[in-house]
Amino acid sequence: MPRDNPPATAGRRVFPGWWLVATFAITQTIGYGCLYYAFAVLLHPIATDLNTTPAAVTGALTTAILVQAAMAVPVGRLLDRRGGRALMTAGAALGAGMLFAWSQVREVWQLYPVFAGLGVAMAMALYEPATAVLVSWFDAARRPRAILGMIVVAGFASTIFMPLTGWLNDQHGWRTTLLILAGLYAAVVVPLHVLVVRRPPRGTNPSRRATSAHRRSLIRAAIRDGRFWCLAAAFVAHSAAMSTMTVHLVGFLTSRGHPATFAATIAGLLGVLSVTGRLLLTAAGRRLRLYRIVAAVFALQAVAAVSLPAVAGSRVGAILGVIAFGLGFGIASLATPQLLADRYGTTAYASIAGTLAAFVTLAKAGAPLAAAGLLATPGGYLTVLLTIGVASLIAVAGIIARADTPYLAETEATPVAEARRV
Repeated sequence: MPRDNPPATAGRRVFPGWWLVATFAITQTIGYGCLYYAFAVLLHPIATDLNTTPAAVTGALTTAILVQAAMAVPVGRLLDRRGGRALMTAGAALGAGMLFAWSQVREVWQLYPVFAGLGVAMAMALYEPATAVLVSWFDAARRPRAILGMIVVAGFASTIFMPLTGWLNDQHGWRTTLLILAGLYAAVVVPLHVLVVRRPPRGTNPSRRATSAHRRSLIRAAIRDGRFWCLAAAFVAHSAAMSTMTVHLVGFLTSRGHPATFAATIAGLLGVLSVTGRLLLTAAGRRLRLYRIVAAVFALQAVAAVSLPAVAGSRVGAILGVIAFGLGFGIASLATPQLLADRYGTTAYASIAGTLAAFVTLAKAGAPLAAAGLLATPGGYLTVLLTIGVASLIAVAGIIARADTPYLAETEATPVAEARRV
């Protein structure tokens, strides 16, 4: 199979793709810390200062996620046609500008257009476009290691930025905190995207020679491929389960009689476990087929979710249940690019991945709200956790399903025989 990139080294020179990995490890950590995780820390100070409810402020974040979902497809198509340099630089600049605008909000309604702009910035500068750039640079053998290098570091964004944001808020208030974060994001991320992000050299990646018509044909073929919709069902269900558990885990543990400090600490394990799960997936992927590992982890999560009501009454049971569920917390971000690129190649990867990301992001936004409605039913948290377990089982079915539709292959990158590996 032809390679997507040149050899990793030329003499003693480092392959430029690895500089991209290092750059995105930095920019994604800062990006998620400033554009996403800071919100959780500043939510209540903002609500108090604006004399409104936390729910009204949270609605602004929901707006950002919905806009991010809507932008996923057009951003993916731009990435396929133009590459990531200008797009990701513009996204970072927009993100810094929206952080500044956020710091100037005086009325709650003003949060909504600001967060709509943040949603556009996130779609242009965060994980999905960064992954698409890495997919275009690395061949199938090196791609998992490259993506892993980025997301393992970025997985600590909450660990770094939530305490930092809290300290800044205590020292300076939320408005000055946002100004500092805006300055940090602009000073570091914008120049790194300008200087480092670029398309792979001509001749090293067949996708550089693809025409717009060819890309459109690949996108249409993928959308008609039943296996794509199986993967979509799997990752949408998994995203719904993950976001619901993230939002409602602390409330569930406290409802079982655990102190709030213990519940928050255990919930904090999810970030560390996401890194652990990604490392285990990469290690096991050298010996086992990727889809089988992913399906097994999703099944473990289903068992953990269904078992939590029975075992979470004790501290040991709660810890074990959260560990079992948390091991699958970050594997979708590593498995999705590999499954899509192995099946559909790299020529139209960003457009195809953007289509999937739109559905996944909508699930991420809507599932916790739907779960909040289930809490009002007689079953309460039991119903929510059983629903999370069912969603995880749907994810298992989507991963292992075999569609009857023909397999898609890029003539210049992925033969049919290779596509069948997925």
